[in-house]
Amino acid sequence: MNRVYIIAEAGVNHNGKLDLALKLVDIAKSAGADAVKFQTFSADRLVTKTASKADYQKQSTDKSQTQFEMLKTLELSQSDFIRLKEYCDQCGIEFLSSPFDVKSIYFLNDLVKRWKVPSGEITNFPYLVAIAKTGKPVILSTGMSTLSDIECAVGVLRKYGTDDIILLQCNTQYPTPYEDVNLNAILTLKNQFNLAVGYSDHTLGIEVPIAATAMGASVIEKHFTLDKKMEGPDQKISLEPDELIKMVRCVRNVEKSFGDGKKEPSVSERENINIVRKSIVATKNIKRGETLTEENLTTKRPGNGISPMEWKHVLGQKAIRNFVADELLQI
Repeated sequence: MNRVYIIAEAGVNHNGKLDLALKLVDIAKSAGADAVKFQTFSADRLVTKTASKADYQKQSTDKSQTQFEMLKTLELSQSDFIRLKEYCDQCGIEFLSSPFDVKSIYFLNDLVKRWKVPSGEITNFPYLVAIAKTGKPVILSTGMSTLSDIECAVGVLRKYGTDDIILLQCNTQYPTPYEDVNLNAILTLKNQFNLAVGYSDHTLGIEVPIAATAMGASVIEKHFTLDKKMEGPDQKISLEPDELIKMVRCVRNVEKSFGDGKKEPSVSERENINIVRKSIVATKNIKRGETLTEENLTTKRPGNGISPMEWKHVLGQKAIRNFVADELLQI
């Protein structure tokens, strides 16, 4: 199995401040994530002036704000993103940012080597065309989608320039109730589209990304923050630094455990074979020529004698020499 690609989703948890965004890069790198991802947008191009916020956003931000007003406070400038890309390169972690409009795609094209398409853009035809025409690999979140929605999006991407697509099972409720996660959809998507499939998580905690890894997810994406108590729409559902470190460590441990699928003794357990398996042993003193029976034989550790699987073959034979009680049998 290939290494799981872990995306530490900084998103907008920088609250529009470059210095906080740079700190988030440091955290993602120290946690061992493969990439740190932001969001590139202009509120003017993303939402109407009167668009309302989602309920979870209302609960964690100024309730009097419109979605537009909230997003204006979370924007980073193009120069900020260029600086973040440079800093990621210096730190040795991949820079990612999800564009939310076509103009942002054009800007980010020189900064990213792959695209992470958010769930909300899966039905945005001109957006998908612009992404596909770059020819770069695409990681496509599928929150809120039917199989038909995904089939249409994948068809657009393939028609206009890219076949390198990874799908992410995703639920866009923040936080996602455990009963709505539907990890089994990972298997459905694999079977339906014959593509690699990962998981983008919005649950609380780290259990579900670990479970998704065990189910064969090739990508894990998870929000993180400096402090859950900070203001912002996604802070409360995000992992704090120590939690992100733990999640990455757990994912790496799980992926190590997959192995090659061959059922044979591992290198680490071979030394235990003779210690914990059993051999045929004398239960009492046996004289040479005496018949071997269930009354004078038993099975005990260690396992470096005659295997108990030879039990029926041994019974009825004559002892080749004298044996004392508790001695491993020879024939």
